[in-house]
Formats: sequence, structure tokens, C-alpha cells
Amino acid sequence: MRVDAAKAGTLTGRVLFDGPAPANPPIKMTADPACLKVNPNGAMFETFAVKDGGLDNVFVYVKDGLGNYYFDVPTESLKLDQQGCRYSPHVFGIRVGQPLEIVNNDSTLHNVHALAQSNPEFNFPQQIQGMKNQKTFTAREVMVKFKCDVHGWMNAYAGVLDHPYFAVTTSGGRFELKNLPAGSYTIEAWHERLGVQSQKITIGEKETKDVSFTYKPAAS
Repeated sequence: MRVDAAKAGTLTGRVLFDGPAPANPPIKMTADPACLKVNPNGAMFETFAVKDGGLDNVFVYVKDGLGNYYFDVPTESLKLDQQGCRYSPHVFGIRVGQPLEIVNNDSTLHNVHALAQSNPEFNFPQQIQGMKNQKTFTAREVMVKFKCDVHGWMNAYAGVLDHPYFAVTTSGGRFELKNLPAGSYTIEAWHERLGVQSQKITIGEKETKDVSFTYKPAAS
């Protein structure tokens, strides 16, 4: 069954952060002069991206409720870059079967290690600037962690889904899920350090509904 776009709704919302923003520690890149060169002013971890009371880099998605809807798999590839000895984007979503192009734009060796569980784990080096590899996930998995075995501070997270209803919060924790068919769903928010929150929502035909999640500082 296909989604009737003329009757579909939109889910908008924010992921809020209640409390002072935790400090992101500095990254120590002294082991690799190439990384130091492209980060002359230093670099910080991206764990807590808080802006205007909202939390960015949160993966928000429809966890269940879609039933037997069918969705075409995108043929265009999604890019995961290694630039400035960081992964970019830090958090992203991708579809099952969609190509993922992994690129090394740094003049140093990187090692791409995906710690997948539902999907096959992969681990390969990219020794040369401009080197590209392509991978495809075959199963739904939230989340797949990427790391570099050469530079321990490098990490990224991928939400792999069999539908298009996902987003990564930005601009102060904002997100939007368009063309969502009428129905009842579980919406889940995932953060790399603060964990998972979920809530039930019901959306009607052509309805725009707003939801919010609120995270608090983790207990020390």
C-alpha cells in the first residue's frame, strides 16, 4: 500500500534540554600532526549540541505503526565524509538498501569501522586523500556506531530504517516528518549519551501535529 500524499499529515517538534548545557571536552589530536594542522584552534566533541534550549544531533523517527505501507528505496547515495579528522555528519539517517558513500578528505590514514549488529560489521582503511568506498545496509538498525580505529575521538551514528520517516534535530532541536499517513505511531528520540525517549501520537488526515521531547542532564 502506498501513502496518499494528498491525505498525509506532518509531524513537527523540538527536542528540548532542561538545564545547563554540559561542556563538551576538548579533543586531543597530538598523536597525528595532520589532524592538528587542520584544527589549529583545537576541536571539541559534539556530544552535547545545545542551542536556544534545544538539543541537536538527536535522531527522531517513527518506531512503529506504519503497517504494510511500501516505500521506494532511494537510489542516490548518502555521503559520510571524513574531514578535519571528524566524521560529517555526526548523526544521520539512511534507508535500508540506499548506497552510503564513505569519503576520506584528509591527508592522513583513516579506518572506517561500523559496529553493526543487525547488519554485517565492516572495517576497512582509507589511506589516501580522496579515497571512496560504498556500503549498503541490508536490515533496519537504530543505531549503527562508526568509529576510526586510528583516531579514537572520531565517531558517528547512523539510523538505518526501512521507511522515510526520520530526522536529525537541528537549529535548536527542531525536526519535521512530512507526508506521514493518518494513524497512531510510536515516535522515538535517540541521543548518544542521554538515551532513548518515546511517546505515542495519533495524527489525522492532512493534520499538522507538534510534539516535544525533553532531556535533562545525565546523573553524574
